[in-house]
This record gives sequence, C-alpha cells and structure tokens, in this order.
Amino acid sequence: MFKLTPREIVEELDKYIIGQREAKKAVAIALRNRYRRKLLSNELREEIYPKNIIMIGSTGVGKTEIARRLARLVKAPFIKVEASKFTEVGYVGRDVDSMVRDLVETSIRLVKQERLEAVEQKGRQMAEERIIDLLLPFDGMKTKSPKNPFEFLLGSIQEREEVDHESERRHREIGQQREILRQKINRLELEDEIIEIEVEEKNPSFMEIFSGSGVEEMGINLQDMFGNLMPRNKKKRKVSIAEARRILTYEESQRLLDMDEIHREGIKRAEEDGIIFLDEIDKIASKENSYGPDVSRGGVQRDILPIVEGSTVVTKYGPARTDHVLFIAAGAFHVSKPSDLIPELQGRFPIRVELESLKREDLKRILTEPHNSLIKQYIALLSTEKLSIDFTPEAIDYIAERAYEVNSRTEDIGARRLHTVMEKLLEDLLFNSPDMAGEKLVINIDYVAERLDRIVEDEDLSRYIL
Repeated sequence: MFKLTPREIVEELDKYIIGQREAKKAVAIALRNRYRRKLLSNELREEIYPKNIIMIGSTGVGKTEIARRLARLVKAPFIKVEASKFTEVGYVGRDVDSMVRDLVETSIRLVKQERLEAVEQKGRQMAEERIIDLLLPFDGMKTKSPKNPFEFLLGSIQEREEVDHESERRHREIGQQREILRQKINRLELEDEIIEIEVEEKNPSFMEIFSGSGVEEMGINLQDMFGNLMPRNKKKRKVSIAEARRILTYEESQRLLDMDEIHREGIKRAEEDGIIFLDEIDKIASKENSYGPDVSRGGVQRDILPIVEGSTVVTKYGPARTDHVLFIAAGAFHVSKPSDLIPELQGRFPIRVELESLKREDLKRILTEPHNSLIKQYIALLSTEKLSIDFTPEAIDYIAERAYEVNSRTEDIGARRLHTVMEKLLEDLLFNSPDMAGEKLVINIDYVAERLDRIVEDEDLSRYIL
C-alpha cells in the first residue's frame, strides 16, 4: 500500500476492470490518503477521517469488483454487506454492529494467515521431528535400574559403566538411523508410508449447536468460556506421511502463534485499514410520504449512521472503533436517488461517483482484455479435457454485439449478461468435451450465430434464457 501511487493503483485495477475511470480515481485517492495520514503527527492523524464514497450505477458495471480488487491489492481487511439485510431494531434481520464484527473476524484471519506463513518452515521441521519420533523413538536411553537400595549403594561401578557404554552406543546407532530417516523424509521418499498419529478432535461445543451466530452477536466469547472446561479429546488416525506432515505442520505452527498479539494486531488493522462495502444502499433510501412495507428503511439508515460516523463496537476480541474505517456504498438508484437518504448519512459520503453503462466496445474488451477474462477462463476449462478451442476476432465482436442487444432490449445487467451468453454458446462443448479429447476447434461467427440468433431475436425467449 505504501509503494503504490494513485496512478499505479488505477493501472492495477485496469488489469481486471474495464472502463470506469472516475470510480477508479476516487478509490485510488481514498487509498493514498490513508498512506498520507499515517505520515502525520499523532494529534493531526486522529483528526483526519476517511472520505467515504457512494458509487452510483446499474448492476454488472463493476462497483463491487472495484472495491474487492482494491482491498486485495493492498491486503486490507474487506467485507461486502448488503444494506437490505439490516433492519431496524424490533424487526427481523441482522444488527448493524455485525458488519464491524465481521470486519474484525476477517482482519484477524488475515493476520493469522500471515503469521502462519512466517512460522510454517519452523512448524514443518517440528512436524518432521514428530514423525521421526513415531517411526524411530529414542528408546536407547533406558539404563538398568537398581532392584533395591542396597544394590544402588553397593552395586559395582564396573557394571554401571558397562550399562552406560551400552546405552551410549545404542544412542549413537539410533541417532545415525534417525538421521538417515530424516534425509529420506526430506527427499520425500517415504510419502506413501502409513503411520498412526494422535490428533486433537474438534467437536462442536453445545454453545455452537444451540446458539449459532448468537454467541458472536452478544460480543462475548461464551464458547471459549465454557469450551475450556472440557478437556480436548484426542484420537488416533492412520494416515500417509505426506498427510501427517500437513496435519502436524499446522498443529505445530498453531502452537508457535501468540493469539493475543494476533487479536490486537487484527483489531488495529481493521480500525486503520478496514474497508466495508455497503451494497444496495439505494434499497434503504425511501422517498418522503412513502407507505407500505418500507417502514423500517429510515430506521436502518439511523442505525447505520453511528457506525459510519465513528463509534466503538464490542467484539469478542475487544472493542473496535470505526472512526477510520473506509466505507464504500453502492447502489443502482433507479427508483430512488442519493438525496433520498437522510441528510446526516449523505454528509458522511462526500464523494459521489457515477459509473457508466457498458457499451458494445466495453463488452468486447471485457471478453478479452482482463487477466481473468471470460474467453481465457473457458479456453482453460476446456483444455483440462484436452480440447483446444480458439475464438476468431469476428466471433468475439458478434458475442459482444448480441450481449449488448439483449441488455438494451431487456434489463441491463451489464457484464453479467456475458456469462449467460457464453454459457448458452458453449453449452454443447461443455457437455461433450470429455468425448472430444485431442480435437481442435475454431469458434467463428457462423458457430456463434447458429446458437444465439434464434434466442436473441425472439424477445420472449431471450427474457427467459439470456
């Protein structure tokens, strides 16, 4: 995060998202401002709050993808929540505080994964030592014990020396054998050998069974309080050495972690670098004098407001502040508009970005340019069946044109239309590919027209199929 300039952030996002330059600029600036804030003095740093963003655009134009790729780019804790899942207190639905708890959980999981990767090599070495102990334990250390106190006091020194020499010789032999075994395990020569290991059995506690997410909602880790009263059960499993290494490496790596320090770091990272993506924000925006089943919409906005403004939420790992969490809201705003949100909430989202609807040329670029483009995905999927396919430029143009036409005539669902069109186009190949191993097929404009034209031209049929 510290090395990326706004221009470089936009260039990275361009690898996965076509167009939407204004939205990319807005999130790049917001991200860079976080870096600038960290360079300030402590007094001033606390006074600078993130400038939250509202993305306005129809479905399928890249709102969620921009936020998700941004978080992945800087390895920041990120969660996506739908505003329509929250309801005013007293109605059925989730509590708004749960989004902060989810963010802290994600952050701690992120930190824990980093720490596990850091100690993985040490954990692997310790796991291999445990495997060697199972295969060839050090039993040569046992010495002959005296039968009674008189023998202990009067026993011959020569006899004890002979036992010590024998024990030392046995110890050296086993040490040499263990070293040979260690080298074989390192060279992966014994991966399929079966050994018996003892692992901790993880049974769900009664708190998990009866309360579900209620434990998390209460902000108190009751599972830890009651779970530790019962001893952990261990069971024996017969597994290959390869599987044993994986299981024991994880166990040993876990023992090397300081979970209290991970929890503290996770909360700090959630507070300083966390990103919460509030999708479908337009669904809780209600017009004045509206009646009917939308009575809780204004209440949801009032509940979300303190979280966005900055408050402290109690989690099972400790209190977490939301003052410096970046909130990115998104919505289509077909029926409502941002000004329908309550004024206080509007004020907490000072940056408004409108995303453009996708044109024919955009759809064509989405098919081919991104690193994870649909064309590349389908070519890779079918190559696993030894079937080689290739698309002509004319065929790609025609697919984009047909997808754009369906979007304009029915509901505009943006790039998601390409998924339905491509699935329908390649349906026969995906079904028959196991029987076509070794073949090479070029998908041209005739192939595309044969499979799509009838569906696209029949508007009623395209509404159901595409």
